[in-house]
Amino acid sequence: MADKHRFSTFYVGSIFCGVDVEIVQEVVRCQSVTRVPLAPHIVRGLINLRGQIVAAIDLRRRLGMSESRPSEFQLSLMVRTVDGVVSLLVDDIGEVVEVEEATLELPPPTVDVKRRELFSGIYKLSDRLMHVLDVEQAVKFAA
Repeated sequence: MADKHRFSTFYVGSIFCGVDVEIVQEVVRCQSVTRVPLAPHIVRGLINLRGQIVAAIDLRRRLGMSESRPSEFQLSLMVRTVDGVVSLLVDDIGEVVEVEEATLELPPPTVDVKRRELFSGIYKLSDRLMHVLDVEQAVKFAA
């Protein structure tokens, strides 16, 4: 029997992404974000999560996409990293998806180099592709 892996899925623009379900702490509506002067471009600011101060990483900025309009609704995917909890700002949340580990493929060389380094692989699902976000790489401030 093939090994199965579970992913929490989300959208950044039209890109369907997933992260290991075990590193997801919770999903919350994007709260007020306090800007941080001189912070890297990918850091939208800081969020107060029930007394815990969490950096909010804008995945649209990280992926080199146009920013969402202020009226657009964003969600905050709280993930655990080696440095603590980080908020990933995403456009929409999907479902939990279970896939066979053996079906993982590397991102094709046609994908932009900056984006390719953010994804550890791609799964071909029945109706779309799921890009596996390398969270540790995505939260690095050298963007």
